[in-house]
Amino acid sequence: MKLSVDQKKCRGSLECIKTCPQKAISLINGRAVIDPAKCDGDGICIPACPNGAIQPIE
Repeated sequence: MKLSVDQKKCRGSLECIKTCPQKAISLINGRAVIDPAKCDGDGICIPACPNGAIQPIE
């Protein structure tokens, strides 16, 4: 599964970064960004985001 961050919803809470075991998420300009090369697509970060900013993409 590929994941995407809705930059309009992201508030930079860091919860997704803390949750990601692959260290695939970083904060750039105060918003989360997922590195697709590191992301294993397990989706563990989706419920971790308090703003619902991370969603699967097809």
